[in-house]
Amino acid sequence: MNFKKLNNIIGWVIFAIAAVVYLSSMERELSFWDCGEYIVSSAKLGVTHAPGAATFQLLGAVWAGLAFGNGDLYAILINALSALSSAFTILFLFWTITHFAHRIIKKDHREELTGSDKWVALISGAVGALAFTFSDSFWFSAVEGEVYAMASMFTALLLWLACKWENAAGEPRENKWLILISLLLGLSTGVHFMAMLVVPAICYLYYFRHYKFTWKSFLIANAVTLAVFVFVFKVVFAYTMSFYGNLGKKPVCLCFLHWMQEQMCMFFFQKMMVQML
Repeated sequence: MNFKKLNNIIGWVIFAIAAVVYLSSMERELSFWDCGEYIVSSAKLGVTHAPGAATFQLLGAVWAGLAFGNGDLYAILINALSALSSAFTILFLFWTITHFAHRIIKKDHREELTGSDKWVALISGAVGALAFTFSDSFWFSAVEGEVYAMASMFTALLLWLACKWENAAGEPRENKWLILISLLLGLSTGVHFMAMLVVPAICYLYYFRHYKFTWKSFLIANAVTLAVFVFVFKVVFAYTMSFYGNLGKKPVCLCFLHWMQEQMCMFFFQKMMVQML
């Protein structure tokens, strides 16, 4: 059996192990912190504390529909959503580890791993993924209706998609992966901002795939990464929050001008980034 097929099979087996562990050990009602708030707001599409978790609540509302109106099942379903999100995190983590193990052993990803090399990569992925499965902090958040499990899933998914993009680099439609990453990155902010931590890794993957390493180019790549962070947190997030916050306080025309100002800032920033790259 070739490496690719084994990689898929073992990945899903590890997913099943994580899912069984988390579903069997999850809370049947609710625990402390914000779990009760997130369970109710997901089931009823309410409003949580700032800055909100719109993506989590929308997915939770769809998932809560499986209760068919039985309020006693809402807590179990939302907790199960966290458990399955964590299991998917483990799946994407396994595939990410095997991707990097493959690249360490064979510089060209198109070269097939055989013999002992194949098993070194697969066992490395299994050990890393299962170690994280049973780690205290991750297991703790996997069994309750909080945003951290889904945020971890988005983080792992984004990094795995970046690895898929790296494999497709140089092909005619390579940037389709970057578009998908951008979409999911935006959706992830509706769960928790921690998914933004994967942006530097994606930037470095882009840099090392397209540019030859020199200290000058490496420092420029770091500066661009920092600029992206500043732009997102100080411009996009700030202007978006203030725009929607002022909808009920200012005339519609002023809100529209505010929105146009934000769009122009984003346009010129993107144009500058394209010219630099």
